[in-house]
Amino acid sequence: MVRRIRERVCGLIPLKKLVYLISPDKIDNNFYASLDKVLSFKNVKFFQLRLKNVSQKKLLNISKKIKKITTKHKVNFIINDYFKLSSKVKADGCHMGQLDGSFKIARKKLKGKILGITCHNSKILAKDAIKNKADYIAFGSFFKSKLKPIAKKANLNILKWAKKNIKKPIVVIGGINNTNYKKLVSAGAKYIALSSFIWDNPKLKPEQAIRKFK
Repeated sequence: MVRRIRERVCGLIPLKKLVYLISPDKIDNNFYASLDKVLSFKNVKFFQLRLKNVSQKKLLNISKKIKKITTKHKVNFIINDYFKLSSKVKADGCHMGQLDGSFKIARKKLKGKILGITCHNSKILAKDAIKNKADYIAFGSFFKSKLKPIAKKANLNILKWAKKNIKKPIVVIGGINNTNYKKLVSAGAKYIALSSFIWDNPKLKPEQAIRKFK
Protein backbone atom coordinates (compact mmCIF):
# COMPACT_ATOMS: atom_id res chain seq x y z
CA MET A 1 0.00 0.00 0.00
CA VAL A 2 2.76 2.42 0.97
CA ARG A 3 4.62 1.52 -2.22
CA ARG A 4 1.58 2.31 -4.38
CA ILE A 5 1.14 5.67 -2.67
CA ARG A 6 4.78 6.52 -3.35
CA GLU A 7 4.44 5.46 -6.98
CA ARG A 8 1.33 7.57 -7.35
CA VAL A 9 3.08 10.62 -5.91
CA CYS A 10 6.09 10.05 -8.16
CA GLY A 11 3.85 9.75 -11.20
CA LEU A 12 4.64 6.11 -12.00
CA ILE A 13 0.99 5.03 -11.82
CA PRO A 14 -1.17 7.14 -14.16
CA LEU A 15 -4.38 8.65 -12.85
CA LYS A 16 -7.59 7.26 -14.30
CA LYS A 17 -8.99 9.82 -16.73
CA LEU A 18 -12.42 10.17 -15.17
CA VAL A 19 -13.23 13.81 -15.94
CA TYR A 20 -15.15 15.24 -18.88
CA LEU A 21 -14.37 18.93 -18.43
CA ILE A 22 -16.67 21.62 -19.83
CA SER A 23 -15.56 25.20 -20.36
CA PRO A 24 -16.92 28.14 -18.37
CA ASP A 25 -19.59 30.19 -20.15
CA LYS A 26 -17.14 33.08 -20.62
CA ILE A 27 -13.51 32.85 -21.67
CA ASP A 28 -10.96 35.61 -21.16
CA ASN A 29 -7.21 35.80 -21.83
CA ASN A 30 -6.38 34.32 -18.42
CA PHE A 31 -8.32 31.16 -19.16
CA TYR A 32 -5.71 29.46 -21.33
CA ALA A 33 -3.00 29.41 -18.66
CA SER A 34 -5.56 28.11 -16.17
CA LEU A 35 -6.65 25.35 -18.55
CA ASP A 36 -3.03 24.32 -19.04
CA LYS A 37 -2.59 23.93 -15.27
CA VAL A 38 -5.82 21.96 -14.90
CA LEU A 39 -5.03 19.51 -17.69
CA SER A 40 -1.52 18.94 -16.36
CA PHE A 41 -3.02 16.91 -13.50
CA LYS A 42 -3.73 14.19 -16.09
CA ASN A 43 -7.23 13.11 -14.97
CA VAL A 44 -9.19 14.79 -17.79
CA LYS A 45 -10.23 12.64 -20.77
CA PHE A 46 -12.33 15.21 -22.67
CA PHE A 47 -12.50 18.99 -22.78
CA GLN A 48 -15.66 20.49 -24.26
CA LEU A 49 -15.85 24.06 -25.49
CA ARG A 50 -19.38 25.21 -24.76
CA LEU A 51 -20.06 28.86 -25.60
CA LYS A 52 -23.43 30.35 -26.47
CA ASN A 53 -24.15 33.61 -28.31
CA VAL A 54 -20.59 34.01 -29.55
CA SER A 55 -19.64 34.82 -33.15
CA GLN A 56 -18.21 32.07 -35.32
CA LYS A 57 -15.03 34.11 -35.80
CA LYS A 58 -14.46 34.38 -32.07
CA LEU A 59 -15.28 30.70 -31.57
CA LEU A 60 -12.74 29.81 -34.24
CA ASN A 61 -9.98 31.86 -32.59
CA ILE A 62 -10.73 30.43 -29.14
CA SER A 63 -10.87 26.88 -30.52
CA LYS A 64 -7.45 27.16 -32.14
CA LYS A 65 -5.85 28.27 -28.85
CA ILE A 66 -7.56 25.51 -26.86
CA LYS A 67 -6.62 22.86 -29.44
CA LYS A 68 -2.93 23.53 -28.83
CA ILE A 69 -3.37 22.99 -25.07
CA THR A 70 -5.50 19.85 -25.34
CA THR A 71 -3.07 18.35 -27.86
CA LYS A 72 -0.18 19.05 -25.49
CA HIS A 73 -1.91 17.12 -22.69
CA LYS A 74 -3.40 14.40 -24.93
CA VAL A 75 -6.98 15.37 -24.05
CA ASN A 76 -9.84 14.94 -26.53
CA PHE A 77 -11.09 18.34 -27.66
CA ILE A 78 -14.87 18.40 -28.16
CA ILE A 79 -16.89 21.34 -29.48
CA ASN A 80 -20.50 21.75 -28.37
CA ASP A 81 -23.18 22.05 -31.07
CA TYR A 82 -21.06 23.18 -34.04
CA PHE A 83 -19.98 20.05 -35.90
CA LYS A 84 -18.85 22.09 -38.93
CA LEU A 85 -16.53 24.14 -36.71
CA SER A 86 -15.32 20.92 -35.12
CA SER A 87 -14.14 19.71 -38.52
CA LYS A 88 -12.67 23.09 -39.43
CA VAL A 89 -10.37 23.33 -36.39
CA LYS A 90 -9.60 19.59 -36.47
CA ALA A 91 -11.13 19.03 -33.04
CA ASP A 92 -11.52 15.45 -31.86
CA GLY A 93 -15.29 15.59 -32.02
CA CYS A 94 -18.58 17.28 -31.29
CA HIS A 95 -21.22 17.08 -28.57
CA MET A 96 -24.86 17.64 -29.50
CA GLY A 97 -28.05 18.19 -27.56
CA GLN A 98 -31.48 17.05 -28.71
CA LEU A 99 -32.20 20.45 -30.31
CA ASP A 100 -28.81 21.02 -31.93
CA GLY A 101 -29.53 19.72 -35.41
CA SER A 102 -29.42 16.42 -37.26
CA PHE A 103 -27.38 13.64 -35.67
CA LYS A 104 -27.29 11.79 -39.00
CA ILE A 105 -25.73 14.76 -40.79
CA ALA A 106 -23.30 15.30 -37.94
CA ARG A 107 -22.26 11.65 -38.06
CA LYS A 108 -21.53 11.89 -41.80
CA LYS A 109 -19.53 15.09 -41.34
CA LEU A 110 -17.59 13.67 -38.41
CA LYS A 111 -16.25 10.49 -39.96
CA GLY A 112 -13.57 9.10 -37.69
CA LYS A 113 -14.36 11.74 -35.05
CA ILE A 114 -16.14 11.53 -31.69
CA LEU A 115 -19.87 12.25 -31.56
CA GLY A 116 -21.54 12.54 -28.16
CA ILE A 117 -25.27 13.02 -27.62
CA THR A 118 -27.25 14.25 -24.61
CA CYS A 119 -30.16 11.93 -23.76
CA HIS A 120 -31.41 13.52 -20.52
CA ASN A 121 -33.15 10.69 -18.61
CA SER A 122 -34.55 8.85 -21.60
CA LYS A 123 -34.03 5.24 -22.69
CA ILE A 124 -35.71 6.05 -26.01
CA LEU A 125 -33.31 8.90 -26.76
CA ALA A 126 -30.36 6.75 -25.75
CA LYS A 127 -31.40 3.95 -28.11
CA ASP A 128 -31.88 6.50 -30.88
CA ALA A 129 -28.40 7.91 -30.22
CA ILE A 130 -26.91 4.44 -30.55
CA LYS A 131 -28.70 3.99 -33.89
CA ASN A 132 -27.07 7.23 -35.02
CA LYS A 133 -23.69 5.77 -34.02
CA ALA A 134 -22.95 8.04 -31.08
CA ASP A 135 -19.59 7.33 -29.46
CA TYR A 136 -20.82 8.17 -25.98
CA ILE A 137 -24.15 8.88 -24.31
CA ALA A 138 -24.64 11.72 -21.82
CA PHE A 139 -27.35 11.63 -19.14
CA GLY A 140 -28.37 14.43 -16.79
CA SER A 141 -28.90 16.73 -15.06
CA PHE A 142 -28.45 14.65 -11.92
CA PHE A 143 -28.15 17.57 -9.50
CA LYS A 144 -28.95 21.26 -9.49
CA SER A 145 -26.66 22.90 -12.01
CA LYS A 146 -25.43 26.48 -12.32
CA LEU A 147 -24.63 25.87 -15.98
CA LYS A 148 -28.17 24.64 -16.78
CA PRO A 149 -30.48 25.70 -13.93
CA ILE A 150 -33.68 24.53 -15.69
CA ALA A 151 -32.28 21.33 -17.21
CA LYS A 152 -34.32 18.13 -17.21
CA LYS A 153 -33.57 15.88 -14.23
CA ALA A 154 -32.09 12.40 -14.36
CA ASN A 155 -31.82 9.65 -11.74
CA LEU A 156 -29.63 6.67 -10.93
CA ASN A 157 -32.06 4.19 -12.49
CA ILE A 158 -31.14 5.38 -15.99
CA LEU A 159 -27.48 4.64 -15.25
CA LYS A 160 -28.23 1.17 -13.95
CA TRP A 161 -30.26 0.49 -17.09
CA ALA A 162 -27.53 1.88 -19.35
CA LYS A 163 -24.86 -0.20 -17.65
CA LYS A 164 -26.77 -3.35 -18.63
CA ASN A 165 -28.03 -2.30 -22.05
CA ILE A 166 -25.57 0.16 -23.59
CA LYS A 167 -22.01 -0.73 -24.51
CA LYS A 168 -20.94 2.84 -25.23
CA PRO A 169 -19.31 4.98 -22.49
CA ILE A 170 -21.73 6.92 -20.28
CA VAL A 171 -21.10 10.55 -19.32
CA VAL A 172 -23.05 12.10 -16.43
CA ILE A 173 -23.75 15.81 -16.25
CA GLY A 174 -25.30 18.41 -13.97
CA GLY A 175 -24.17 19.84 -10.64
CA ILE A 176 -21.48 17.23 -10.02
CA ASN A 177 -18.95 17.90 -7.27
CA ASN A 178 -16.32 16.08 -5.21
CA THR A 179 -18.88 14.61 -2.81
CA ASN A 180 -21.66 13.37 -5.10
CA TYR A 181 -19.76 11.94 -8.08
CA LYS A 182 -18.89 8.56 -6.56
CA LYS A 183 -22.50 7.33 -6.48
CA LEU A 184 -22.78 8.10 -10.20
CA VAL A 185 -19.62 6.17 -11.01
CA SER A 186 -20.80 3.25 -8.88
CA ALA A 187 -24.11 3.22 -10.78
CA GLY A 188 -22.43 2.95 -14.17
CA ALA A 189 -20.97 6.28 -15.29
CA LYS A 190 -17.56 6.14 -16.93
CA TYR A 191 -16.97 9.89 -17.11
CA ILE A 192 -18.19 12.79 -14.97
CA ALA A 193 -18.83 16.17 -16.56
CA LEU A 194 -17.54 19.09 -14.52
CA SER A 195 -17.76 22.83 -15.06
CA SER A 196 -18.91 25.10 -12.22
CA PHE A 197 -17.03 23.14 -9.54
CA ILE A 198 -13.81 23.77 -11.44
CA TRP A 199 -14.23 27.24 -12.94
CA ASP A 200 -16.65 28.89 -10.50
CA ASN A 201 -15.53 27.46 -7.17
CA PRO A 202 -15.57 30.09 -4.38
CA LYS A 203 -13.04 28.16 -2.27
CA LEU A 204 -10.66 26.52 -4.74
CA LYS A 205 -8.67 27.61 -7.76
CA PRO A 206 -9.29 25.50 -10.88
CA GLU A 207 -5.98 23.65 -10.55
CA GLN A 208 -6.86 22.83 -6.93
CA ALA A 209 -10.47 21.80 -7.65
CA ILE A 210 -9.50 19.30 -10.36
CA ARG A 211 -7.33 17.41 -7.86
CA LYS A 212 -10.43 16.37 -5.94
CA PHE A 213 -11.24 13.81 -8.62
CA LYS A 214 -8.71 10.98 -8.52
